[in-house]
Amino acid sequence: MSTPLLNIQNLSVHFPIRSGLLQRPAGVVKALDNVSLKIEKGSTLGLVGESGSGKTTLGRVIVRLVDPTSGSVSYQGQKISTLSGSSLRPYRKKIQMVFQDPYNSLNPRLRIGTILAEPLEIHFPQMSASDRSDRVSELLRLVGLDPTHARRFPHEFSGGQRQRIGIARALAVEPEFIICDEPVSALDVSVQAQIVNLLMDLQEKLDLTYLFIAHDLAVVEHVSDQIAVLEHGKLVEEGPSELITTHPTHPYTQRLLSSIPSLG
Repeated sequence: MSTPLLNIQNLSVHFPIRSGLLQRPAGVVKALDNVSLKIEKGSTLGLVGESGSGKTTLGRVIVRLVDPTSGSVSYQGQKISTLSGSSLRPYRKKIQMVFQDPYNSLNPRLRIGTILAEPLEIHFPQMSASDRSDRVSELLRLVGLDPTHARRFPHEFSGGQRQRIGIARALAVEPEFIICDEPVSALDVSVQAQIVNLLMDLQEKLDLTYLFIAHDLAVVEHVSDQIAVLEHGKLVEEGPSELITTHPTHPYTQRLLSSIPSLG
């Protein structure tokens, strides 16, 4: 069998609870509890669950914004959950994240061109200013925006346009794997479909692999090959998208499906 692009084994993340004047330990919150997942190259794994189920924590562990309490995360067969400092930089290029809130994930003081050029300056220091400018224009076209938008500030764009900029920033360093952390939950329904379709088009065009985090099973069903369901930090069900959405076996998954609005 081929090695999965991402392999998560027995991953747990516990956050301490402290109380009192001296902030003594009073317990722990188990944000993730013994979670194991595999993601194959070129596929999309949809991760669903209610708020507080541990979905975002899992994404942040993968990009090393949060350290695991136990377990491991391996990328292309190499364990990355214990890397730090300069040894992490090659993986920062391969794994990127699109954040949930397009209004707060972009620095309001910087022009769009500067925001998109920043990861290029960090990861491709040998790139000339002219080449960076050309790459910024290319990225804006890739997500359906005009290159002249590079001169504008984030407040001059709608929520959907800002999320397109967030996607462009994630693509800047030519990653292989992108974590989409509820990328459409803060957008109007009419705009959600545009962003989902853009992500699917980019996946086909650039041979990307996605972890698509959401609480809406209807959206996840549309974009995912596999679905994993988290409840209170535990993985309660996993399988092919069509099977999970038509024949769920766990009561929690059944409740999530029954909560999807339907006409009639």
